Amino acid sequence: MPFFEDFALDTLPELKAVDPASFKQGMRLLSAGVTIVTTAIGSSRIGLTATAVCSLSAEPATLLACVNREAGAHDPTLQSKVFCVNVLGLGHLDLAKLFADRTRVPERFNHGEWGTLNTGAPVLMDSLVSFDCLLGQTFRAETHTVLIGRVQAVRSSPNQRPLLYANGKFGSFDEA
Repeated sequence: MPFFEDFALDTLPELKAVDPASFKQGMRLLSAGVTIVTTAIGSSRIGLTATAVCSLSAEPATLLACVNREAGAHDPTLQSKVFCVNVLGLGHLDLAKLFADRTRVPERFNHGEWGTLNTGAPVLMDSLVSFDCLLGQTFRAETHTVLIGRVQAVRSSPNQRPLLYANGKFGSFDEA
């Protein structure tokens, strides 16, 4: 099934693609919540920092996460068929940087308090919220795979300020 099945791409005019640098610069201005997406295979725990995560449906509870196919957690997530989206609070800045650093993969789970909920995927116990998911559908989209997660459990600690990422920097916001 084609990714853009509802579009008749051959009927659209041929347009020049936008410059990748311009696109990246524009996307840097889009503020995003910071998450750590995790999975487990046996006793091996794998995870990465991600900002391309959003709600998909409330009934049934479903979300999506976009993961680069070259990321170390990509193939294990497809293999395990479970993942957890851990939404970070402002106090998790160092953890977000650690899980984004490809040179520090072996030490990632040595920091923070980790547990599990229903699926066995690692849950950051003091995250703002964690969504424990079974992997539903997947879609290849350019350099990434879109993971559709069927939420099996939710654990939250809402008395934190969310960690955000925008314009190459981490931060939070003040309420208006």
